[in-house]
Amino acid sequence: MIRRLAIGLTALATVLVAPAPVQSASDSTAQHALVRTEAGWVGGETTTEGRQFLGIPYAEPPVGDLRWKTPRPVEPWKGIRTAQDFGNRCVQTASWDPGYEQPTHTEDCLDLNVYVPDGAGRRPVMVWLHGGGLTAGAGADIVPDTFARQTGAVVVTVNYRLGAMGFLATAGLDGEARDGVSGNFGMLDQQAALRWVRANIGRFGGDPGRVTIAGESAGGRSVCTQMASPTSKGLYRAGIVESGAYGNCAARTHDTAVSAGAAFAKKAGCADLSLACLRGKSSEEILAAQAGFDWGPVVGGDFLPVQPVEAYAKGAAARVPVLNGANQDEGRLFAFGQFDASGTPLTAALYPVVVKAVFGADRGERVLARYPLSDYPSPTIAYGTAFGDYLMACPALRLDGALATRGPVYSYEFADRTSPPFASLRNLHTDFDFGATHVNEVQYLFKHFGLETPLNAEQRVLSRQMVRYWGSFIRGGVPRADGQPAMPAGTGRVLSLRTASAGGNILSTTVHSEHRCDLWDSAS
Repeated sequence: MIRRLAIGLTALATVLVAPAPVQSASDSTAQHALVRTEAGWVGGETTTEGRQFLGIPYAEPPVGDLRWKTPRPVEPWKGIRTAQDFGNRCVQTASWDPGYEQPTHTEDCLDLNVYVPDGAGRRPVMVWLHGGGLTAGAGADIVPDTFARQTGAVVVTVNYRLGAMGFLATAGLDGEARDGVSGNFGMLDQQAALRWVRANIGRFGGDPGRVTIAGESAGGRSVCTQMASPTSKGLYRAGIVESGAYGNCAARTHDTAVSAGAAFAKKAGCADLSLACLRGKSSEEILAAQAGFDWGPVVGGDFLPVQPVEAYAKGAAARVPVLNGANQDEGRLFAFGQFDASGTPLTAALYPVVVKAVFGADRGERVLARYPLSDYPSPTIAYGTAFGDYLMACPALRLDGALATRGPVYSYEFADRTSPPFASLRNLHTDFDFGATHVNEVQYLFKHFGLETPLNAEQRVLSRQMVRYWGSFIRGGVPRADGQPAMPAGTGRVLSLRTASAGGNILSTTVHSEHRCDLWDSAS
C-alpha cells in the first residue's frame, strides 16, 4: 500500500514524499482547503462550488489479517495528506458504468469524500451510501458539489467493502466480528464512516448533530438496514431511502449466509471454510469465486438482532424522520438487461412462460390477468412493469407503513417518464423506452458519475425542485420546494414528481392502485 503524503506543516519547503504536488500552506487557497482531522491534516482543493476533500481514509485498509474483520480506526499520519483524488474502489468486477471498464482488485479502499459549500456556521450533513447491489459501485459514483452548494449541506460519500469481501459469513462465534455474527463487514464499514463523520465533520463546517444518511438502490437498502441496527443509533438524525425497500429490506439468515459462505469457500479452493486459507487467496481469486452468490447483511448479532421490519414493528428501530420513495418504471431497467440488452426481446409467446417462472404458477396467472400484453407497447415493458411493481414500488409503500409509527415518513415517486436514461444506458445507444426507471432520479440530484445530464428546460426545473425538497429535509424540515406542494407524511398520499408538461408535481392517492399493490402485498 502506498498512500500519497505531502509536506509536513513544520517543513513546508522540503521535498514532497508523494508524487503529486501540493500548494504551499502559505497560499490563501491552500489554507482554505486544509483541515486537520483526528488522524492528521488533509489538503483538498477549492472549486467553483466550494471545497472538496477526496480519498480520505476513515479506517485501516482491510488487508492481510484484517480481511474479514471489523474495520479498525485509521492510523494517524504526519504531514499533509493529499486529498485531491478519489481513493481506490473496493474489489469488484467490470461493468457497463462509465469508468468501470476494468475490474478492481484493490482492497485498500475504505475512503470517503467530503464536499463543503462556502459560508460560515455549522451546516447539516448528508452521508451518501452508493448503490450497486452490494457488489459494485463507489462513493465517487456521484459528485454532489453543486447539490452541496444549492442545499447548504456538507455532503460525504463513502466506499465500503462489497461482495464476498464485505459479506462473507462463517459459522459460530469466530471472533472475526465484534457482534459474534460475521457477514456484516460492509455494513460495519458504513458505521465506521458515520463515526468518522461524528468525530471530524465539525472541522469541515458540518454539524455532527444533524446528519442524514442517504442512498439509492443498495445504498437505500443500507439506510433501511442501518435504521434497524442498534449499533448505529445516535450516528444520524434522519434517513433517505431511494429505491431501497426491495425485499422489505430483509437480511440473510445466519444459517443461509453460512451455507453460502461454505459453498463460496469450496469454489475458491478452501473446502473447510478456513479463513486462513481464504486470506491466502488473491483478491482476483476471491472476486472470481463470488459470482453467483447473494451477498448482503446477516441477521442475528449485535449489529442486526432482528429483521428490519421486525425492528420497526417492535419499536427497536431508530425514531427518525425518513424520506422514502421509488421510481414509476423501476422494472424497465431490469427487464431490458434480462432480454433486450442481449438482442433477444421478450416475445408474446414467452411472456406467460417467463411470468410464471418468476412469480410461480398461481400468482403468475393473476399477474397475467392484471398485466395483459394489450396494455403495453411490448412484452418486455409489460414484464418490466410487473417486476418493478413487485420489486420496488410496492415494497416502498409498505416501508412507509412500517416506519409510520417511528417518526414522520415523507413519500415520493419519481415519475418523469421523459427522463434521459442514466449515463450507463445512454452509452448503449438503444431506443428502448426506459421511462422513469431505476436510478434515473439520481441524475436529477447530483452529477452521476461526475457527468452533466442532458436535461431539457422543464427537466432542469424539476431537478431544481427535487434538490430543494431533499435540501429542506436534510436541513431538518418538511421536504418543500417554492411554489410546490409539500411532500406528504404518513401513508395514503405520495408526491408524484413530474415535469410541468406532464402535470407538474402533484399529491397522488392512487400510487398504490396504479402499481397493483393489492396483488403484491398478498402472501402468495
